[in-house]
Amino acid sequence: MITEFTIDTQGPACHEFTREVGNWLRNSGAADGLLTLMVQHTSCSLLIQENADPDVQVDLLGWLDRIAPPADHLSMGWITHRYEGPDDMPAHLKASVLPVSLQVPVSQGRMMLGRWQGIYLVEHRRAPHRRQVAAMFQPL
Repeated sequence: MITEFTIDTQGPACHEFTREVGNWLRNSGAADGLLTLMVQHTSCSLLIQENADPDVQVDLLGWLDRIAPPADHLSMGWITHRYEGPDDMPAHLKASVLPVSLQVPVSQGRMMLGRWQGIYLVEHRRAPHRRQVAAMFQPL
């Protein structure tokens, strides 16, 4: 089974879409198998992360901004890719340190995530974007 999730973003943020993926698996009659997710863009990422305390996402985004500030920051004068704005190349850098695909075991139609884990699209760009995440469930 293959599908695609669309996630509208409004700037840097962590967008949880665990529920949507779980609903798709349940409504598709998935049993035991492996779920693969892959974001179809090069300036955002996927992440399995804590979903109990929103401060985790705030701190994650802050850390990413510290390791890759906008290209117009004094420390980023070495960046040459600036065609799409000062947030573009830093977004590619952030996407290179976070995963762009995930695999999650599925048992009896339910993702085997930990108690406080959720699936997130992490948006690295400032402007609104419509992001697509390809999903494939492979039964055992």
